[in-house]
Amino acid sequence: MYTTELVSKQRKKFWTIFGQYMKPVPGAGSEAVNWLNYKTGVRNIFFRLDADQHNAHVGIEMQHATEADRLHCYNHFVALKKILEQITSSNWQWHAAMIDENGQTISRISQSLHSVNILQEADWPCIIAFLKEHITSLDAFWNTVKDGFE
Repeated sequence: MYTTELVSKQRKKFWTIFGQYMKPVPGAGSEAVNWLNYKTGVRNIFFRLDADQHNAHVGIEMQHATEADRLHCYNHFVALKKILEQITSSNWQWHAAMIDENGQTISRISQSLHSVNILQEADWPCIIAFLKEHITSLDAFWNTVKDGFE
């Protein structure tokens, strides 16, 4: 069992190390990117990174105020599915509607790495490699398609 303080300390340490590791990595457009707080530049569309005691996740979240707007945006991504999977060399998990940790209905397109624990430093190289691969490939995808969402 982990104390709340230990969990908080380890999570903070992990994300600090990941941020330092990613800082010199340029974006697909050769610009500097804040990988931990990726700015899509499009309202209600977010790129999320997360890791916990069981999994690591990378994803695109759509958090529009209305269901119609959210589903319109989600369907726009569905139309670009082949491009996403070609650029990222991955198959993604697609959820048109799900409830997030705040009780809000969102749409999400994500990748997960299972059986890793952010509290175990031995898992960090695997988590970092997974997060880096997927967030940089999402950036390359976004660099290609972003104009269609503005």
